[in-house]
Amino acid sequence: MANCELYRKATIGSSLTDALDELVTNGSISPILAVKVLMQFDKSMNEALQTKVKSKVNFKGHLHTYRFCDNVWTFFLENAVFKTEAEIHSVDKVKIVACDAKVLNQ
Repeated sequence: MANCELYRKATIGSSLTDALDELVTNGSISPILAVKVLMQFDKSMNEALQTKVKSKVNFKGHLHTYRFCDNVWTFFLENAVFKTEAEIHSVDKVKIVACDAKVLNQ
């Protein structure tokens, strides 16, 4: 299975996609190279989050909806509370998307 493309929707992924689109439109790079860059971005984001991030967050809330499709879990929580060692944040609604790391590395 290919790497999960979740982080393309984050600000950094969206900015990279916009920059690549502009480079392809200007003829500076080929569309094939742009796709390869995005695939490497997906792989690098997944590796960095697995190896470099050591923070832990606990969360609690009312589970409104959940689904599991194509090895991706999606949870919709209401009145959620997120706790780190130093901070507590409350939100009315949140969507959590999670992929199985074991499946991503195959």
